[in-house]
Amino acid sequence: MSETEHPPPAIPHRVRRMSGRDPDEQHRVATPLELLFDLTFVVAFGIAANEFAHLLAENHVGPGLLGFAFATFAVCWAWINFSWFASAYDTDDWIYRLMTMLQMVGVIVMALGFPPMFASIDHGGHVDNRVMVAGYVVMRIALVGQWLRAAAQDPQHRSACLTYVAAVTFAQALWIVSIFLDTSGPVTLVIVVVLIGIETLGPLLAETRRGGTPWHAHHIAERYGLLTIIALGEGVVGTVASLTAVVNSQGWTFDAAFVVVAGIGLTFAMWWMYFLMPQAERLHTRRDRSFWFGYFPMVMLGAIVATGAGLHAAAYYIEHHSELGSVGTVLTVAVPVGIFVVSVYALHALMVRSVAAVHVLLIGLTVAVLGLAVWLAAAGISMANCLLVVTLAPIATVVGHEIIGGNRRSRTGLRT
Repeated sequence: MSETEHPPPAIPHRVRRMSGRDPDEQHRVATPLELLFDLTFVVAFGIAANEFAHLLAENHVGPGLLGFAFATFAVCWAWINFSWFASAYDTDDWIYRLMTMLQMVGVIVMALGFPPMFASIDHGGHVDNRVMVAGYVVMRIALVGQWLRAAAQDPQHRSACLTYVAAVTFAQALWIVSIFLDTSGPVTLVIVVVLIGIETLGPLLAETRRGGTPWHAHHIAERYGLLTIIALGEGVVGTVASLTAVVNSQGWTFDAAFVVVAGIGLTFAMWWMYFLMPQAERLHTRRDRSFWFGYFPMVMLGAIVATGAGLHAAAYYIEHHSELGSVGTVLTVAVPVGIFVVSVYALHALMVRSVAAVHVLLIGLTVAVLGLAVWLAAAGISMANCLLVVTLAPIATVVGHEIIGGNRRSRTGLRT
């Protein structure tokens, strides 16, 4: 009988034993549930970038940076903890799915707390992080439930799982207390650093002193690549905002074309640069350096989202709705692009424990190109042209790496 007459039955999601995934499992890829979970971070990154762009346009750079640091760190931290757990213990049964849904609710609530948090920092009073922290706690408590389940059903890794539980639970109790404290920005920053330090102690001890968890290197590398693409989406949003501003004020001119090329070219070049490095292979052969691979990309992701916010700030400038000058506006894009480029090479250096001379050369070239863009802005060159020059920074390092790296591979047969 044909398959059309007897279609395959629906896949049941009965409760399964959470015994840990095989870290050497073949063809391990991100699941549809993980991709659905990532959609909440599209919203979170978008709100953070939008609030940051507004404060940049008002020339409130200091409050904007502090609020953006809080928001993007919270977003990245939330994603990282879920993704490493999922890499080790994704059973995909109905309990796991519902607990993931609860974490998604927490992420959305946390993101909805960004606007009042930004506004309170901007006004200079106490930091209103109540909604933001409440969402974070909901998400983390759901993850504690997952760790407890893994501890009960996976005796081999029980010590590591309970270490996560202890650190996260203790930190959440202190986060709840922090909601009721009336603190200023600097004091809140100190509290955040202390509590994140406590939470960081969990994975640090669990993975190095308590036997670790069975995470999958290729799966983790793919997950970080997907989050990077989500963050790069803010560059597309910023490009559309800048293009709309140019078209509304000038019509379809050469400046409009330059903005499109600059924004999409910048986003594309940053994507190309990130995926130049063999992420999965490096992590698979250097599992002892997973801490660097896990947490250092927060700098990179923050820089990507900030680049999108900078492009949005450029749109405000073009519309004459910005208090920033031309140089300041170009810096809102150039600085995060520079941080992104340096962070990509820094992560590579941390993983292989060496610094390539060619990377130092390409970083120098990047800084020179970004400096040229700022100088052109000071000289009165149009914003569209300045953004076009900024785009050349990651393009220069991509071209240089492809040419030099390609020649090296052809001579040695090795990947850079």
